[in-house]
Amino acid sequence: MSDAAREIENLVYTYAERLDSGDLDGVAALFAHGRIRGMEDGPPETVFEGTAGVRQMYELATRLYEDGTPKTKHLTTNLRIEVDEQAGTARASAYYCVTQATPDLPLQVIVTGHYRDTFHRVEGAWWFDTRIMFVDQVGDVSHHLKF
Repeated sequence: MSDAAREIENLVYTYAERLDSGDLDGVAALFAHGRIRGMEDGPPETVFEGTAGVRQMYELATRLYEDGTPKTKHLTTNLRIEVDEQAGTARASAYYCVTQATPDLPLQVIVTGHYRDTFHRVEGAWWFDTRIMFVDQVGDVSHHLKF
């Protein structure tokens, strides 16, 4: 695996780690030069741009508990990365599976889906450009989402 692919892989896994720890500022920082699209080709209100936009999205959507975490584990698998070193861009796809256990919810899978990501190099470092989140299966997300 190239150094670029390894750095991008680490970005993808850092996203999950920060989200599960309740570090919404840290998650948002990963998108300082990018955006999250809640839907492919969705309306403008489904696009969350930059650190402030991504932070706002997670603040509005994610239920945090007394320990400051959402009590989830985001498991990312089947990660495929294609890097264009000369252009300073990359694409990736991955599956995700989110588990959750709370005092009122036994351990269970609450959602599965897949990501389609693009990345770009800014001043020598790799950053998310666009993350599109696709939901494939939904369980009980009432303890995870605020809506």
